[in-house]
Amino acid sequence: MTNTIEDIGDADVILVTGSNTTENHPVLSTYVKRAVKFKNTRLIVIDPRRIKLTEFADHWVRPNLGSDVAWINGLMHVIISENLHDREFIDSRTTGFDDLKAMVEKFTPDYVESISGIPAGQLIDIARLYASANAASILYCMGITQHTTGTDNVKSLANLAMLCGNLGIPGGGVNPLRGQNNVQGACDVGGLPNVFTGYQKVTDEAIRKKMEKAWGVSNLPEKAGLTVTQMVPMAHDGDIKAFYIIGENPLVSDPDLNHVEKSFRNLDFLVVQDIFMTETAQLADVVLPSACFAEKDGTFTNTERRVQRVRKAVQAPGSAKEDWEITAEIAKRMGYDMVYGSGREIFEEIGRVTPSYAGITYDRIDNVGIHWPCPSKEHPGTPILHTRQFSNGKGVFHAIDYIPPAEQTNDQYPLYLTTGRVLYHYHTGTMTRRTDGLNERVPENFVEISAADADKYDLKDGIPAKITSRRGEITAKLKISPKAPQGAVFIPFHFAEAAANRLTNAALDPVSQIPEYKVCAVKLSKAG
Repeated sequence: MTNTIEDIGDADVILVTGSNTTENHPVLSTYVKRAVKFKNTRLIVIDPRRIKLTEFADHWVRPNLGSDVAWINGLMHVIISENLHDREFIDSRTTGFDDLKAMVEKFTPDYVESISGIPAGQLIDIARLYASANAASILYCMGITQHTTGTDNVKSLANLAMLCGNLGIPGGGVNPLRGQNNVQGACDVGGLPNVFTGYQKVTDEAIRKKMEKAWGVSNLPEKAGLTVTQMVPMAHDGDIKAFYIIGENPLVSDPDLNHVEKSFRNLDFLVVQDIFMTETAQLADVVLPSACFAEKDGTFTNTERRVQRVRKAVQAPGSAKEDWEITAEIAKRMGYDMVYGSGREIFEEIGRVTPSYAGITYDRIDNVGIHWPCPSKEHPGTPILHTRQFSNGKGVFHAIDYIPPAEQTNDQYPLYLTTGRVLYHYHTGTMTRRTDGLNERVPENFVEISAADADKYDLKDGIPAKITSRRGEITAKLKISPKAPQGAVFIPFHFAEAAANRLTNAALDPVSQIPEYKVCAVKLSKAG
């Protein structure tokens, strides 16, 4: 997030898109609801489903799945044509505006309506409301990123924020809501294939030399590694022979699961390190039991870039060890003497090799966390990014055209499918589906469908329905709901026995390599 969670309350307007905030981020959603209720903040929700947050919105519109670039460009078309953009901010702090202006010229409200389904008049009203705010905050999540155009979607939201001068100010910003705890921290310290810690590129020779010196090694790789979505097909083809998986359950979470299963079964060796015997762990040659968050000391970095202490509360069961202890022991047996005495020692090393963490210490975050970047021990941290300039000087507008989803409906597969979460379960259910109370609330998977579509296909509420895509099929209980848009269905992805990802499309964003979980074509019929 460019801004903090608390800072959401300072916004005049909040635009939420691609985020079922009350169910995926229930704590953060309270800041949005309080801002609307007590501070007269205006709320715009742009989401295909009638999610709970729409009850608080001044404006809610249902875009067609995968049409995000079109409606964002449409908002910018209106803002520019009505001279509502922040010319001073654009001139002093950005480049590329003329190219952007030329691109969005064709995205008239009527043209955008033909693509997105958003009525032209509502698009105009939303554009005027967003542009009129002294400070407007954009919140988004995986409904924006999990597309073949996910990178384009994110850049388009950044374009919109810059166009109205909504970066570097309280109550503004472009604020991605992270999908899992500490996913921000994992990325910060090098959990990506193309960077070292602190997003320092592995292709930069000076950075490699610095890291080699810090670690006492030589010849660090000069090329970026592979993403998960690149590695799985390589396992299928025999080009990768072994996987070592830590805290991930791809045999439920990855797209096109039938293909993923074949890929995993083609491995010579599979190691899984986790806190439970997940579906992936059950296929492993070796399972390494690790400690959960409450059984170890360390830090988490949350969605607002706040680095916080995590303290051990209970002993880990049996032979479970902290993840770093397992990693260090394996490294030692492979010939590299990775010696640490504690998580604190590791964090001190992180500070030495990560410029944005250099000023953060255990002592400084003993009670309250600090937002990176924090480059020195005297620095207070940075709650709001880009207050004076962007990381590379000026912000760059990207002229982005609309590209439709990779898969379209047809007579054989007439409905679109999108996936997501429900309040009572988390990700692949590794923890929540072992909790009796949560299972009582949502015991099994379901397919959410509009009443109009249920009538069209002669389907009744509560019956078992068969959902089929070009890649596989599952059976789930039919749930007629006003949340569902006509022409599209929704399925949560928590349930291994009826895994939504047997249906989803593995087509990738060419930049981020993220799959298009949010759009694929399916058909529904009565089961059995």
